[in-house]
Amino acid sequence: MELRRLLELSPAIILPIVLGTCLICGVAGFFVIATTPEGLDPIEGMGLRVYLLRYDSELNHPAGTNPELARFEIEAGESATDVGVKLASRGLITDGVLFARYARFEGRDDDLRPGIFFVSQTMTIPEILNVLTDPTPNTVPFLIRENMRIEEIAAQIDNTPLLGFSGEEFLALVRAGAPIPQDFQQKYGIPEGASLEGFMYPATYDLDISATAEDFRDILLASFERSVPDTLISEAQRRGRTIYEVLTLASIVERETVLEEERAIIASVYWNRITRGMTLDADPTVQYQVANNRRDGVWWPPITQQDYRTAEGPYNTYLNTGLPPGPIVSPGVRSIRAAAQPAETTYLFFQLSCEGGGKHEFFDNRTDHEAYFQLRLNGCQAQPTSQ
Repeated sequence: MELRRLLELSPAIILPIVLGTCLICGVAGFFVIATTPEGLDPIEGMGLRVYLLRYDSELNHPAGTNPELARFEIEAGESATDVGVKLASRGLITDGVLFARYARFEGRDDDLRPGIFFVSQTMTIPEILNVLTDPTPNTVPFLIRENMRIEEIAAQIDNTPLLGFSGEEFLALVRAGAPIPQDFQQKYGIPEGASLEGFMYPATYDLDISATAEDFRDILLASFERSVPDTLISEAQRRGRTIYEVLTLASIVERETVLEEERAIIASVYWNRITRGMTLDADPTVQYQVANNRRDGVWWPPITQQDYRTAEGPYNTYLNTGLPPGPIVSPGVRSIRAAAQPAETTYLFFQLSCEGGGKHEFFDNRTDHEAYFQLRLNGCQAQPTSQ
């Protein structure tokens, strides 16, 4: 009796179970298919999903604590597995296979393209994949200030490890004796064998991470051409000077000037001294010569009265008349304009003012100049006159 009742009830019990199971399987199957990335079959997608869930902690945990960006290059033909192995060998992730399988599951393994990228140990695998598949060009900001000589620019390159070239590679293209693009050399009258000192135009540059030293040099020269109008070349010629002479004087003005309103006045002092056949007596040129002689990496050393007389070389304008052989820094366009269009003055001397703030006092005769110098030696306190 009980067995017969059970058999009568079985369809009523089993059928809902079967239907429920089918419904669950159908929903699960639909979910798997719907959430499987394009390009993956559902079985592979399910396998990758299970794998990634198993290693979820490692997937979303950084490999280290060093936040410094590292330069990472994907080369042509490298697969996601190749990239993962390289990342792991650099200590940027802990598991290269996990990276490759995550990229595959996300459908971005084919989005990895040759290029240079910046990633760090503090990024997770998903974050690193985002960087490596971002088509936006990567750039490195690089600042060249007024008053920098080429060796200082080279040192700054070496202190910018994200760049793909060294300071020495840069110097090999801009130092004395390096070949200069012919059109540029002719336009600005650069002497044969001279360096490109003075032409590394000061500005902030966004350099493509794939840029070479030669690319950088060409970018700087193009920036100089854009920033220095041809009217200044014409103005220099009208005054009987070459643009190279103007640039040389402008580099001295750049080192001497603190207050904007004094640039053209300082330039006039030096041109007036050249016209009279006097030595320029420009301290920055002595610093430049001393640094050239020592080559110890201190490019603007403090100088003494003795250096004026003993720093031998063509850039010491206490020992040599006229302009030095070439620029001593890369000046900005304001100093170039001041040198090309100096103020109309009779001044022959200047020195720091007792007022401070970078201000200078200007003189048209040595007597007044030396008297003011003595005043400064006395702490800018006038000495009482004897009765």
